[in-house]
Amino acid sequence: MVKVKYKRVLLKLSGEVFGGKQKYGIDPETLMVIAKEIKEVKKYNVDIAIVVGGGNIFRGISGFASGMDRATGDYMGMLATVINALALQDALEKTGVYSRVQTAIEMKSVAEPFIRRRAMRHMEKGRVVILAAGTGNPYFSTDTAAALRAAELDADVILKATKVGGIYDADPVKNPHAKKFNKLTYLEILNKKLKVMDATAVSLCMDNDIPIVVFDLTRHGNVARVVLGQNVGTIVDR
Repeated sequence: MVKVKYKRVLLKLSGEVFGGKQKYGIDPETLMVIAKEIKEVKKYNVDIAIVVGGGNIFRGISGFASGMDRATGDYMGMLATVINALALQDALEKTGVYSRVQTAIEMKSVAEPFIRRRAMRHMEKGRVVILAAGTGNPYFSTDTAAALRAAELDADVILKATKVGGIYDADPVKNPHAKKFNKLTYLEILNKKLKVMDATAVSLCMDNDIPIVVFDLTRHGNVARVVLGQNVGTIVDR
């Protein structure tokens, strides 16, 4: 039997991931790739909860910058995450992975409301729980929602999926000489103001001793490698 390092994981998927190369909308091909990566991890009997972003459809902070009321923009962003969650659920179930969508804003005709014990029960039964609508409150990012849900659901780790190999001292897309960090502390993230997760999310992880692994989702098998404890991406802990 293969030994896994993390038995229960919280996977954070940004909205941009759903857009694929075009970075907006939902790319069906990319969606199926993500679903197959998750299916590969499920064979190790790992409990998986997923928090999805909505930046590929609408980002509240962008609406605010354009003159929209910030709270209104954030609520619109939360609804965008629900669209992504439903799309991911459809892709997962096409690959044979059972899942449930739970939302922080009640919409009973579309998904279940987030109830901690129900979410944990779904995972115990082998279902993937997809968590949408952030925390249900404006002014909080989906990164903060991921940290909050990870603490509530007793997750062993937050897997922060990106399109680069980990955390760098500069943007590796713009700077080919950017240095990658293999390991960082929560305080280093905060002090260096590295744009991995917002300060609220990092502080919440620090307070609850939840490690964060930042890794490249576009490389096949990376989610499974992280779960198995292989040296992938950048790990953030104490």
